[in-house]
Amino acid sequence: MGISVSPITPDFVAEIGDVDLSRPLAPDDLAAVKQAFWTYAVLIFPEQRLSAEQHLDFARQFGPLEAPSNVGKSGKKLRLRPELADVSNLDHEGSILARENFLTAFQMGNRLWHTDASFRRTPSLCSLLYAQVVPPIGGHTEFADQRAAYDALPEALRRQIQGRVAEHSIFISRGRMGLTEFDPEDLRRLPPVPQALVRTIPQTGRKSLYVAAHAGRIFGMPEAEGRALIDRLIAHATRREFVYTHRWRERDLVMWDNRCTLHRGTAFDDARFKRDLQRATVSDVANSCEQEGIPLPDTRQAG
Repeated sequence: MGISVSPITPDFVAEIGDVDLSRPLAPDDLAAVKQAFWTYAVLIFPEQRLSAEQHLDFARQFGPLEAPSNVGKSGKKLRLRPELADVSNLDHEGSILARENFLTAFQMGNRLWHTDASFRRTPSLCSLLYAQVVPPIGGHTEFADQRAAYDALPEALRRQIQGRVAEHSIFISRGRMGLTEFDPEDLRRLPPVPQALVRTIPQTGRKSLYVAAHAGRIFGMPEAEGRALIDRLIAHATRREFVYTHRWRERDLVMWDNRCTLHRGTAFDDARFKRDLQRATVSDVANSCEQEGIPLPDTRQAG
């Protein structure tokens, strides 16, 4: 028997059953998972019992792994192996982080709508997040379908943004939260990068918005006007009809296509409850502008 696919909506988010990701998948099953992923963009695999290596092995089926950015963690002990991003409120000993800890403030940026690693020159293809411990209430993850959002744009706005390029930086999203002091080495490692505002997903041919809280200015536009357009597009892309809210269960693995979805974490009592999720991230093949055939702008120029 092959895998089971249970869509949440006709073309966004599906649950996958009859699969054990702790074992190598048969070729037909892996092909079916990939086809479901290209179709639904977000896949939920309930009740998976995965070691870190098994988690990473499944992620590698989609491409090369991306190393976590680890902003603010230079010289600090890591809780997880270096290929995994620590999406938790825990320190390296497994205790809840203090409210005044820099990493607590930094993680708050995950509550803004974003897509993983758009702040890297070669951004992420997909993320695979595995739940070890979840709070009893709150701490959900919301996902927004940027393909459907693009389809619902007025034609005049589609023409306005086609071929446009935005500048992305992880420090832009953290600045939106009031966090502005960073290690100079982190700033050097992660300079701003250009990304297309509209992408075409190769496996389906569907067009998608590509915006995020990491996006700041738009090249060729006055800075204030560009930021206002980005905010308008994010507000449009996260309208209720485009959004699915996932309430985590322990041992859920959820994977999503960073090229055509936005996501954000929701609030929970992070001074009281532990939330331990671990993410493997797969790199895309190239910068989004290069994939769209858009000349890369001079990132030193504002407008």
